Amino acid sequence: MTLSRCAPIALFFLLSHSPTTPAQTSILGFTAASAARQTEIESKFKSIPTPDEERRQHRIFTAEPHVAGSKRNNELADYIADEWRKQGVEDVIIRRYDVYGTNPKSASLEMIAPVHYQATLREAPLDADPDSKNPAISGAWLGMSISGEVTAPVVYAHSGNPEDYDLLRKNGISVKGKIVLVRYSNPYSYRGFKALTAQREGAAAILIYSDPAEDGYKKGKVDPDGPWGPEYKIQRGAITYDFMAPGDPQTPGWASVPGAKRIPIEQAMSAPKIMALPLSWHDARPLLENMDGPLAPEDWQGGLPIQYHLGGEGVKVHLKIEMDNGIQPYYVVEGRIRGEDLPDEWVVLGNHRDAWAFGGVDPSSGTAAMMEMTRALGQLVKQGMRPRRTIVVCSWDGEEVGLTGSTEWGEQFADELRAKAVAYINVDEATSGPNFHGQAVASLAPMLVETTRALQDPSGKSLYDAWKATVAREKEEGKQSGQMNDSGIANESLADTRIGSGSDHTVFLNFVGMPVIGLQFDGDYGVYHSAYDDFFWMNHFGDPGYRYHTLMSQLWGVTALRLANADLLPFDFATYAANIRQFVDELEKGKNMWRQPPSAVQPGEARQAQLDLKPILDAIDAFEVAGKKLNNSLREKLASGQIDPKLAATLNHGMMQVERNWLNPDGIPGRPWFKHILYGARFTYAHLELPGLTEAVEARDWPRAKQQAEILEHALENNTKLVNELNQRLLP
Repeated sequence: MTLSRCAPIALFFLLSHSPTTPAQTSILGFTAASAARQTEIESKFKSIPTPDEERRQHRIFTAEPHVAGSKRNNELADYIADEWRKQGVEDVIIRRYDVYGTNPKSASLEMIAPVHYQATLREAPLDADPDSKNPAISGAWLGMSISGEVTAPVVYAHSGNPEDYDLLRKNGISVKGKIVLVRYSNPYSYRGFKALTAQREGAAAILIYSDPAEDGYKKGKVDPDGPWGPEYKIQRGAITYDFMAPGDPQTPGWASVPGAKRIPIEQAMSAPKIMALPLSWHDARPLLENMDGPLAPEDWQGGLPIQYHLGGEGVKVHLKIEMDNGIQPYYVVEGRIRGEDLPDEWVVLGNHRDAWAFGGVDPSSGTAAMMEMTRALGQLVKQGMRPRRTIVVCSWDGEEVGLTGSTEWGEQFADELRAKAVAYINVDEATSGPNFHGQAVASLAPMLVETTRALQDPSGKSLYDAWKATVAREKEEGKQSGQMNDSGIANESLADTRIGSGSDHTVFLNFVGMPVIGLQFDGDYGVYHSAYDDFFWMNHFGDPGYRYHTLMSQLWGVTALRLANADLLPFDFATYAANIRQFVDELEKGKNMWRQPPSAVQPGEARQAQLDLKPILDAIDAFEVAGKKLNNSLREKLASGQIDPKLAATLNHGMMQVERNWLNPDGIPGRPWFKHILYGARFTYAHLELPGLTEAVEARDWPRAKQQAEILEHALENNTKLVNELNQRLLP
């Protein structure tokens, strides 16, 4: 290691352990005496993770490609289990799930008219990056594509969203039986939604390419000279329709343990029925520059120095894809730090292990941070500082294919989790840069914000101040949509409370009914899901010196320890109520005809007037009043320093039940697996608040909207009743 590499590591170590590190004299959920003990525990915990260990672990996980189901990924499961046992993690077990998995056999793409071109479907090695020469790197493939062979014309369909096909129709272009070429682009949509849309439009296949306007040279210098994607970069990924039901497509709603019942794959709603392949812009360019048809609209033009046309007839290609899709084992590694006082209350932590190639950022940065966090927790236990509640930590498999490992584990232990779980804390990508983004259900948002005050950013500021600076900058740049200040709670609280899908928190929030927190540092990152997302990229662009890896280990562990050690769990239901009110206000003031005069209402839509949201707003008010009263009563009880253990158990279990009460057993209409009535995800993976009600309103299905409104109103009433019962328990 050179001096230039050591210097930032040493500097960070000094900064993170200096006397200027923020200290907190009071902590949400703790008595004064408990807060003093917690501060001591946190100080010792934060001193354990080191950048050198983060780098060492990161190298282990990025040494070879390790896609879900592969020999290397399974070896890493064994490695994690062995390391955890050495670190002092308890009850380590590897759980097997037999799932419908996916692997490539071969793929070829040949343009046969108007000129000949054979696509490379490979990523060119970079001289500066030794790992890019690894022969184990796969070619281009998309998980869960079907096998097939077709010769057909190509149509350029921009982002591949429904409105894009509407524009094609207006130009007289049909995609039925043709191959559509679409971009990973803005407006963003998950590649699985692009595939489903193409499938519904009757396309024979879909090609998805990375345009340099989105993540390549139009953004800045490309790898190996900068963080953006080079010419041959291929974004792999799955096209699973997990926005309908994540996990194993053949076991929707129950765990795919060995021997579990399975539905035929033909009946699985999450299994695609279309051929799909990703392309680099190097391979997409010959198709685009030879296309005929109308000139594409200005906002469809990309970063290549050509005019983009819609195509439809001139460019013809021969596409052949052979997949190996079928039942294979995935492995989840599970371990615990058993709680000393409340072993049957769980704080669950997780990161997925599988990667499309090396996974330098996604997920190996998170996996390295997890290993340093567990090492630090193990050392605390060896020093006699065991948490009050049990900390359960998991390494998930198959996240990239359909959020598979976490979903199967969550389905297997759903009843136990609903009885015991305090919260789930997810870290997928620990870092691709210095900008912190924290996500939480609104009841835990104040707790997360407070926690960031106790950690120091490598910049020398507190993490809280660095977070505020990121939010201010992104707001100024207009990047807040879907992030931070697009949050449903006040801007100064920082945390993003709009939670979509796309990572392992999904089963815990949307199926089990657990509060969730998500932690991530990000930055300029143009090599997502490619072979260039590796050790070289991380050491040169993502996190040279591994300072943010170390901070993530500290933050993840401190957040977990605060939930594990709190006297009274730090839930804030008044903040939750305010968050829900904003969701309802936005629905009412949105683009759903609420303010239109009667003359503007289409025939048959007069029933809209029957959807009165005032009962919901009244119920929110009552929930907020109860939440504020509980906040005050809990604060007074903690200030007294005297909490009866039986009373604490009653209060904590009651507060844990609030999130469960947001579940509708019947689920979202059309997507019964998703059961949370406040949080859901659009088919694009984007956040969707009040999903059952919002989708009914957007469909102008007023009877269904009325039914969903009543479900929300009743859930609010039930939680208000529950919180008021807790208030009664706190009366003198």
